Amino acid sequence: MRVLIVDDDSQILRAVGTSLRARGIEVLTDMDGEAGLETLRTEPVDLFILDLGLPGIDGHEVIHRLRTWSQVPVIVLSVHEAHQEKIAALDEGADDYVVKPFAMEELLARIRAVRRRSESGDTSSILRFAGLELDLARQSVSLEGDRIHLTPTEYRLLEAMATHPGKLLTHRWLLQEVWGPNYGEESQYLRVYVRQLRQKLGDDPVRGRFILTEPGLGYRWKEEPVHR
Repeated sequence: MRVLIVDDDSQILRAVGTSLRARGIEVLTDMDGEAGLETLRTEPVDLFILDLGLPGIDGHEVIHRLRTWSQVPVIVLSVHEAHQEKIAALDEGADDYVVKPFAMEELLARIRAVRRRSESGDTSSILRFAGLELDLARQSVSLEGDRIHLTPTEYRLLEAMATHPGKLLTHRWLLQEVWGPNYGEESQYLRVYVRQLRQKLGDDPVRGRFILTEPGLGYRWKEEPVHR
């Protein structure tokens, strides 16, 4: 595994780099966005860890440029906890967002989750979770072996979530993915359909067996497939 870290804080570069190298991961580092993009153009990289507050072009611009030609997984590091900052980074194409200061074990767990998603591949049209099965080819859903009926919109919402396990999916992303590109602010639609979907899946909205609510941001599909 090869990771690029771009951060203008030398202490972050040293601390994160040392922890990853101790786990057998090859680490590349840069201290500004332009240098990071150039490294990504010229070096094979499996994961990109990116600070938003960079000199020159900031992390948002780096993600925007990167997503025009690469789908390398991106984990954002930022001192900003504001929801809008997180939403912007995720909508631009980041895969996850970690607020500084952070525990190294949290970052390592996020790295593992992002890597699992990127390596899963599309080897089958069937997604199986604990007690839940989605047949993407037939657009059918069963729970504990019993077929459950979903409306077309409920199914599209379930598919959007279940095919991105562990990833924080913003309200805007889900609205545009399910309802179309002209949507993005109609979060009341989303709340209604998430509630209906939870009822049909027998999912507790508080503890969340399948769907977790990220307050003010969006939703996260909790379970990784047990078989695909």
